Amino acid sequence: MKKMMKFRISKVENLITPSEVYKNYNISKNVINNVLKTRKKISNIIRGKDKRLLVIIGPCSIHDKKSAFEYAEKLLEKRKQYKDRLEIVMRTYFEKPRTIVGWKGLIIDPYLDGSLKINDGINIARKLLIDINEIGVPSSTEFLDMHICKFIHDLISWGAIGARTTESQIHREMASALPCPIGFKNGTDGNINIAMDAIKSSSSKHLFLTSNLHGNIEVNHTLGNKNLHIIMRGGKKPNYYKENIKDAIFLLKKNNISPYLMVDFSHANCLKNHILQLNVSNSICKQIKSGNNFIFGVMIESFLKEGSQNINNKSNLEYGKSVTDPCLSWKDSEIILENLANAVDNRF
Repeated sequence: MKKMMKFRISKVENLITPSEVYKNYNISKNVINNVLKTRKKISNIIRGKDKRLLVIIGPCSIHDKKSAFEYAEKLLEKRKQYKDRLEIVMRTYFEKPRTIVGWKGLIIDPYLDGSLKINDGINIARKLLIDINEIGVPSSTEFLDMHICKFIHDLISWGAIGARTTESQIHREMASALPCPIGFKNGTDGNINIAMDAIKSSSSKHLFLTSNLHGNIEVNHTLGNKNLHIIMRGGKKPNYYKENIKDAIFLLKKNNISPYLMVDFSHANCLKNHILQLNVSNSICKQIKSGNNFIFGVMIESFLKEGSQNINNKSNLEYGKSVTDPCLSWKDSEIILENLANAVDNRF
């Protein structure tokens, strides 16, 4: 009998279990309350019960825990300042989907050197999420890997399914089980039908396989997630303009889906030029001021310093600057937050 071909695998390691990580990093009642209360607030905003604007803002990706926590401290002051008009949640993205190849995020490669110490990355990410929530700043992330999700989902107040994975069946199944509100991005070509299909699918019951807290594979029967929405992130061209938003609202209603939507200021909407997020912001502020109550949230890529840097220059990385997509500076972020808060005044 011929031998079966082996997998093309050069190395096998044991993955730490969620139960081990939970024991290492227990969460306080303060953190639990911050997560649960924020999820409830976001749910009310998505449903139009809360007229404030949800603002998901922060680095394209987290690569350094010190600069990330400093950013969180700055964001905390803005949360306090605009609490009556904005629900500000920090982007804490630890996994990065790559079009071809590249750095896959802090959890997969925490030391940015190709060593791929995933167990260290999981521990670092969970500890950082606890620290950020402990000071009162809620966290958001993009859910990418089914197993990694188990290590951090209890610390996430809002999650996204990205443009590359919105059409994925397993991500729709995962979203149907997740305890937090979830946004689906339109396809990379700008197709919003993909996101609408994802919402319909993930609001339903599913069955999917994943590891449990002890690392064993289990069968999950999901209840369906009712806190779902679309994220307009642009495609072959931007889709944040008044007519785009109007068309999207019409299609959502036509498909019996909640017409409340979020607009991503970055990615294709800013034509991959981070500074143009300011232009997107100006347009959305005008739409809100003119009476559009269906824009319930926005997403902004922002960090301590403007721009981005090459991760290959690891020995000389500039503190507080993105190593993936370029981000707005903190100064420009303050301007956007103030403008958004002023626009929301018209809703009350």
